[in-house]
Amino acid sequence: MKNIWVTNIQQPQIEQLGISPSDCIEWAKYAFLIKDKAQMPAKLSVVPQRSDFITSMPCLLPDEGGNRYFGIKVVNRIEGQTPTLQSIIYLYEAATGQLLALIDGNWITAMRTGAVAALAVRQLQRKGVDTYSVMGLGNIARAVALCLIDDNRERPIKFRLMRYKNQADLFVDRFKSFKNVSFEIIDDRRTFLSEADVLLSCVTVATELLFPDDAWFKPGLTLVPVHTRGFQNCDLFFDKVFGDDTEQIQKFKYFSRFRQYAELKEVLEGKIIGRADDEERIISYNYGMALHDIVFATKIYERIKGHSVGFELSIQDKKIWV
Repeated sequence: MKNIWVTNIQQPQIEQLGISPSDCIEWAKYAFLIKDKAQMPAKLSVVPQRSDFITSMPCLLPDEGGNRYFGIKVVNRIEGQTPTLQSIIYLYEAATGQLLALIDGNWITAMRTGAVAALAVRQLQRKGVDTYSVMGLGNIARAVALCLIDDNRERPIKFRLMRYKNQADLFVDRFKSFKNVSFEIIDDRRTFLSEADVLLSCVTVATELLFPDDAWFKPGLTLVPVHTRGFQNCDLFFDKVFGDDTEQIQKFKYFSRFRQYAELKEVLEGKIIGRADDEERIISYNYGMALHDIVFATKIYERIKGHSVGFELSIQDKKIWV
């Protein structure tokens, strides 16, 4: 047997690094740009009971600067646990197969999701838009807001919030200290949608269409359903659909009927135009890729290694005969 050191990176250690939302957006962009060189098998999920799930998300990153990492994120949703959705990332040195770190995945999940949404908005919104309509105002919406605020730190922006219980008030309270941000809380669903230039939906559960009347979606709208739910009607009449990973998006019911489809990375690479004019309705589906999780995990590991607590793990260093 031999002992190896495994770095244990938890939420407090990640927070102490002072990672900015702009860092997260750049990491998200970098991940898109290396997508073709990474190996990312499809997610695999099991369902232990009812709506609960346990999902494994593996990814092998390309060799960058002599280091090559493999990681696997294990995320589970179990009713009754707090928080309901939890994840851990296992990070390995690909050349040796040695486990390097166990990393709390909850912060990474939130911030990589927010960063990808903000990056999509940056690439696809109409010029001059400074107002962002947001519904489903939980933790992911806060991550999205942090990234949008940082990405627009040189100008004032407004958040239009769809009222639901006390979520809008809590959202305003969270971000009221930011000097470049103002707020408007909307009660009427038709007003909320029909006046939206950029709509970000962070609603986690939608068993039916959120806005069944297609006429409410104004020309020029950029729609980002962060959890991909509740907007299937838009698949049939929006001018363009962008996705983070075709292998996942092509499983959508109306994929074959999209008017025009491409991956967001093709826009980032300059291979295609994202928005061609101010009248196009554009939707951006980002289903969530292990690639983003593992890139974030490696960036955090490289900043913190040697300066974090961990534990010794005993592993076999000889062949076992039975």
